[in-house]
Amino acid sequence: KHGRVAMFATMGYILPEYWRLPGYLAPSYGVKYSEMPNGFAAIGKVPALGWAQFFAFIFIIELNVYNEQVNGEPGNYGAGFLGIRSVGIMSPGFKDP
Repeated sequence: KHGRVAMFATMGYILPEYWRLPGYLAPSYGVKYSEMPNGFAAIGKVPALGWAQFFAFIFIIELNVYNEQVNGEPGNYGAGFLGIRSVGIMSPGFKDP
């Protein structure tokens, strides 16, 4: 679980160096994606309501999707290989390693 988070964090740090989303991050505040700095400097540029929305989303996912363990195994949430079952994709072709 922590390895995936570290990989996503690394990509989130590297990707904005080469590519940015078009449009606005916060239209009501006039903040564009192209104006956001990279790395930790971006923390202070995101409006407080954006952070509240971000943490509310994480809270809801943790409460509703990843709220129980399967067979008492730590980290096993029954999401299957690559977490595909947690997004509603049930394929008999994917076997858990």
